[in-house]
Amino acid sequence: MTLKVGLVSISDRASQGIYEDKGIPALVDWLSLAIRSPFETVTRLIPDEQAGIEATLRELVDEQGCHLVLTTGGTGPAPRDVTPEATRAVADREMPGFGEQMRQISLKFVPTAILSRQVGVIRKQSLILNLPGQPKAIRETLEGLREDGVVTVPGIFAAVPYCLDLIGGPYVETRDEVVKAFRPKSAIKPQA
Repeated sequence: MTLKVGLVSISDRASQGIYEDKGIPALVDWLSLAIRSPFETVTRLIPDEQAGIEATLRELVDEQGCHLVLTTGGTGPAPRDVTPEATRAVADREMPGFGEQMRQISLKFVPTAILSRQVGVIRKQSLILNLPGQPKAIRETLEGLREDGVVTVPGIFAAVPYCLDLIGGPYVETRDEVVKAFRPKSAIKPQA
């Protein structure tokens, strides 16, 4: 089974063409470096409107069959930042550890990381994660923090493949030099 990833950039201005979206290209580039398994992406660039975000997330999971949906943008405290509310509205279950770890990583760089409201949820057999809006922060939260080439704070993607295993998704292998997926020994399949 090929991993299908929905990528959603949520921005009023980028969706209107006022400026170029950088979230989706950053995600595609990072996923191409990090994932060894075959995968395909489905992309959406939409405004900060809760009903539209909810509809997009439902469509990507229910109709497109995405196993993983990554959103970028709309997670701050501003009135138009409604991505977490839309994500929770379509969720079957919350996965609070993902948001907690993203804030932990971002706090190493900026004290305003505590203003971020990213969430992780499961809808049916899909994992939906709200990521930061900036390409550098996207990479850091997915990959983790390194000191002298050694991971000191794991990124959230280290847990994504095993989470997908547990909810019935495809078996995803990563490139260890980018992000090492963690699985219990009993869940590791031999490499082909």
